[in-house]
Amino acid sequence: MAETLGMLCDKLTIVKLKQYHTEDENRLKSLAAQSSQLQEEIDEYVADAINGKIPPSRLTFDANKVYKKEGNELAAVTGSFGEVFYRLADVNCRLWHEQEKVYEFEAVPSDEKNAVVKQLALLNLERNQCIDRINQLFAQSIHTEKNNQ
Repeated sequence: MAETLGMLCDKLTIVKLKQYHTEDENRLKSLAAQSSQLQEEIDEYVADAINGKIPPSRLTFDANKVYKKEGNELAAVTGSFGEVFYRLADVNCRLWHEQEKVYEFEAVPSDEKNAVVKQLALLNLERNQCIDRINQLFAQSIHTEKNNQ
């Protein structure tokens, strides 16, 4: 499977979080290189899609998460590219901090452990919805642009 725009955006937000949370110079240098590479990949992906080098059917790759919907309701992901990208960055930030609790899970009070696991699951579902929505918006934009030509 090739990357999609949503997947590349997700990776870029995670790299930015890693940059924010480290002070190690070697890691920062490596992360800066990854950030530049991902930005270039995003630019190339968008240009290739606009120029028809990526078939429309390959612009989306829905996560198709299989999970019990009851008890795992999420707000729909809507809005413009900027709004959805912002939501993706926000979700990844919240996911980062929730995941930090798992690294020292023994320190989480017993009566809070289930809530931590549940929150991780919900945040991952929301993250995938954001990625899927970015892909859908982009595919719609490309389709609209081609029809207007």
